[in-house]
Amino acid sequence: MQTKNIKAFGTEAAEAPLQTLDIQRREVLAHDVEIEILYCGICHSDLHSARNEWHGTIYPIVPGHEIVGRVTKVGDHVKGFKVGDLAGVGCMVDSCRECEHCKDGLEQFCDPGNTLTFNSPDVHLGGQTFGGYSQSIVVDENYVLHISDKLDLAGVAPLLCAGITTYSPLKHWNVGPGQKVGVVGIGGLGHMGIKLAKAMGAHVVVFTTSLSKTEDAKRLGADEVVLSTDPEQMAKYAKTLNFILDCVSAPHDIDAYLNLLKVDGTLTLVGAPMEPLPVTSFSLLLGRRSFAGSNIGGIAETQEMLDFCAEHNITADIEIIGVDEVNDAYERLLKGDIKYRFVIDMASLK
Repeated sequence: MQTKNIKAFGTEAAEAPLQTLDIQRREVLAHDVEIEILYCGICHSDLHSARNEWHGTIYPIVPGHEIVGRVTKVGDHVKGFKVGDLAGVGCMVDSCRECEHCKDGLEQFCDPGNTLTFNSPDVHLGGQTFGGYSQSIVVDENYVLHISDKLDLAGVAPLLCAGITTYSPLKHWNVGPGQKVGVVGIGGLGHMGIKLAKAMGAHVVVFTTSLSKTEDAKRLGADEVVLSTDPEQMAKYAKTLNFILDCVSAPHDIDAYLNLLKVDGTLTLVGAPMEPLPVTSFSLLLGRRSFAGSNIGGIAETQEMLDFCAEHNITADIEIIGVDEVNDAYERLLKGDIKYRFVIDMASLK
């Protein structure tokens, strides 16, 4: 198979800083789209993976799965894209296409396992896939998304992970007008959850441990803001919410939030705490409540989310950085020192 060398930004060891690397990309096959990467968002999972905190990293690794850019080449059989189109790539670049979930458009739950955008076995070149901290990427057209030119392109990049991660559960649990929806945590995921739930017509109640984020939560679209460390404020919301989107990745009291749900309410976790979260049986039993989880979305649903965001003028709140600032950005990410997503201007890699 023909390949070409391109520049990327990654690391060869868990304890080493990210730096410029040379990697190989395949030349386009019949169904492939080649994309010049213009912007790539930084997701917390990039940091976990680069530092092998989830214990599955194979080095060298090039992170990045919030990718937007412009099509530079298409394979002979590609129907949906042409050179010059804006295009995006999210968390996965392939799946088995044969299992019941792939056939239902739920490629994120592919039974044999989908091919992630980085650090997944590369069936074409061997080794591992390399992500979006790079000059370009080659992806099968079935896993490439159309990007509207109506929105700020850098602000669109985080929609490919943070956007779909929050949109999918809101859609699945039918969030809409007449519903009171809680969003727990205001970070990369939470700030998107607020914007999307509001655009879907819900009354949005935001829960935060930081009183200083009150005004920002309201700017993002929150109707009410609750200080979750104040038992009196929390008690006022007992049995009032139809749905809660929990975006917190640190240990926290799930029971305290389950008790805010109405009968038949659901709390869906999209944050990923590393430690188990204890839940008492009566928090679920007394209101026929559900404690659920959700993981990104399928390709069709991701396109639906991008179209919804274009229609409602929704992008992520971002800080644009150069590739030489990525290591500092990782440290700031650990401190929560970002409103609310870093996006790399990939022109800085040149």
